[in-house]
Amino acid sequence: MTSGSGPFRSGSVAVVGRPNAGKSTLVNRLVGEKVAIVSDKPQTTRRRILGISRRPGAEIALFDTPGIHRPDHRMNAAMLRDATDALSTADLVLLVVDAAEEGRERHVLELLSGAGTPAILALNKVDVIAKERLLPMIADFAARHPFREIVPISAKTGDGVERLADLLAANLPEGDPAYPEDFLSSTSEAEWAAEVIREKLLERTRQELPFASAVVVERMTLDEERDVTVVYASIVVEKEGQKGIVIGRGGSMIREIGKAAREELEERSGGKWFLDLNVKVRADWRDDERFLASLVADPHRI
Repeated sequence: MTSGSGPFRSGSVAVVGRPNAGKSTLVNRLVGEKVAIVSDKPQTTRRRILGISRRPGAEIALFDTPGIHRPDHRMNAAMLRDATDALSTADLVLLVVDAAEEGRERHVLELLSGAGTPAILALNKVDVIAKERLLPMIADFAARHPFREIVPISAKTGDGVERLADLLAANLPEGDPAYPEDFLSSTSEAEWAAEVIREKLLERTRQELPFASAVVVERMTLDEERDVTVVYASIVVEKEGQKGIVIGRGGSMIREIGKAAREELEERSGGKWFLDLNVKVRADWRDDERFLASLVADPHRI
């Protein structure tokens, strides 16, 4: 297959980096729609998320991956495996570095060298650093790894992202599109509902709670008479005290989380939603393999 200016290109790009580098914000901007939740908390992304970016003459399958960090629970170890597996299976790696926090990338660069996959570096958040820092930073990274390109960007403002997208497309192999034209993300409706609920929880909590909480969608139904999608979901925490925080005084916090999640789900789908949320305590769930497996199970819509 060819495009107007040459052969069509398609392939997979593993988007990797340390926690809070801005990977999900960048993937959403490249795709043109929100396919990954975003928060200011590290380790927001807990599994690989596929989003498709389409350019003139190219299809870019972007895999947003969990931040590379030292694992302290089985959940974190699984997250790290997800990210490192993507390094060796993708056609191209996009390493995203927080330019304001650079200097702690040694382990990531070692993993990148070991994988042997061609890579492009995006120096993100350049809108918040002094311009005179940029050229020495680019030179330093160029000396540490043979990146095909090093691109200063701001995923938040969009600066440099169009150029980055063109370079990603140009570095993919020639090939036909791998996904239907209307395909945007592999995330199911139930998975997305759980992620949106978790995002609203992350926005409203601090300290250890974001890391010690999970959302499980146990059942989804369609109330045909009212034309409403009904979601039964549990917010899972590790301690009784955390349960009280999530519920809030008189149920105020959980109502606020549910309202914000419902509004986003309705805006995205154009339909009506009802969320039935409860809070459960499950000690040490981050080390419970059976429970962790349930987080990726997709409940059938009935």
